[in-house]
Amino acid sequence: MIPLRGRGQAAAAGLPGFLPEAPGGRVFAVSRAVRSTEVTPAGRLRFDALARYLQDAAEDDMADAGFPEPHVWLLRRCAVAVRGYPAHGERVTLRTFCSAIGPRWAERTTTVTGPGGDLMQARAVWAAIAPDTGRPVPLGQAFHRLFGAAAQGRYVSARLTHPGPGPRLARAGRPWPLRASDFDTVGHVNNAVHWAAVEDVLAGCGWLPSSAEIEYQRPILPGCRPELVTSNGGGRLDVWLTDGTRRLASARLAR
Repeated sequence: MIPLRGRGQAAAAGLPGFLPEAPGGRVFAVSRAVRSTEVTPAGRLRFDALARYLQDAAEDDMADAGFPEPHVWLLRRCAVAVRGYPAHGERVTLRTFCSAIGPRWAERTTTVTGPGGDLMQARAVWAAIAPDTGRPVPLGQAFHRLFGAAAQGRYVSARLTHPGPGPRLARAGRPWPLRASDFDTVGHVNNAVHWAAVEDVLAGCGWLPSSAEIEYQRPILPGCRPELVTSNGGGRLDVWLTDGTRRLASARLAR
């Protein structure tokens, strides 16, 4: 485990509390090793690799539960609380459950645990989308039957709250080229790629965040020419992906 502020130091006190698992309802667990392709040169797990872990665990949970897929899931936002960073070669366990529900979306909470205890917890809001219309749809009885008990009646909003970069910062953006491998089966840039843009900025900061949140305002489609806009200061990092005057995604990280 790589501590919050680097090897050999204890994780900072007063970090955001982790949501406990529901005493009842479905909780799915999967374990994996942290590979060399998933870490920085210093050996800590990257956020884009974490995003893939979360997506894989969610898909495995759905398949294991036998949930019929009447729709696709699009990520609206993901907030990560950090106590420490998994390191290259460690084996980690991901435990995931439905922690809150809205009319056409649901929150999934996933805790990443290493040999020494809980390291990271992600709370992600996914919207259910009809594949033929691209519009949000109700979750349906099967979803509530399989996953509803773990949510314990908690409601979650899908509203996005991050501000835009403002004209001055937006003019200082730089191109963020897309690759064919960035696109997934829905025809959008996969949500992990947005975290790769964050990692590109974080590499030059000299500090590691104790919290990170990303919001997805619009899908990045073929033909889009994203620009990367950043603001760094006072122990906070803001990152935006934009297309002209339109915000595509935004991230906020804090020490």
